[in-house]
Amino acid sequence: MTDTPTGSGAAVRALDVRKSFRTGADQSLAAVDGVSVRIEPGRAVSLTGPSGSGKSTLLHMLGAIERPDSGSIHVGDAEITALSRRRLAAYRRGIGIVFQRFHLLPALSALDNVIAPVLPVRTDFDKRARARELLEVVGLGGREAALPSKLSGGQQQRVAIARALINDPALLLADEPTGNLDSRTGAAVVELLLNLRAERGMTMVIATHDPGLADDCDEQIRLRDGRLLDG
Repeated sequence: MTDTPTGSGAAVRALDVRKSFRTGADQSLAAVDGVSVRIEPGRAVSLTGPSGSGKSTLLHMLGAIERPDSGSIHVGDAEITALSRRRLAAYRRGIGIVFQRFHLLPALSALDNVIAPVLPVRTDFDKRARARELLEVVGLGGREAALPSKLSGGQQQRVAIARALINDPALLLADEPTGNLDSRTGAAVVELLLNLRAERGMTMVIATHDPGLADDCDEQIRLRDGRLLDG
């Protein structure tokens, strides 16, 4: 058994997952309250709901950025809620995560930003060659040397997507990937993400306020006040 999802797409299963955050000395807020979901391999699924509904918290738990207070999460063959800290780090390296604010390193070129997640680890592929290939795939061939400050918001998000693909993940998570983009650029990023999913067969889970993006996914998981909405 491996802690890193393998194959073209990873199955995802969350069972009665709960996560609360302290809001005061004697108060807490249930961000995710008893959520159970099952996502089949290779599906593109959106997490939707108003601000504070729990969609980003659920996504972060799938990515092992947050640990649930209770419940279990399985991704591929791994029960990530039972992994040690060291094995969780290995799991995170094996999935792809795209954030709303890009999180590019400002002093690094586009190419080096793509390489950054695998820089400290051994790989069975040429890191620079794969990074160049991925920048070409996301439409940034020839911009390898550009710093983030010289790229538009849409281009920076494309670099972030290429970075998320560097390990050929079976699971790609995206947290409001169009939230900082204008509608036209956002639509182009949506098209890119869904085309990549179709080509590579990976499972994709996207937290979004964008109804167009949600509608373009295979299915929607709707949340409100930390709970699933039926229908």
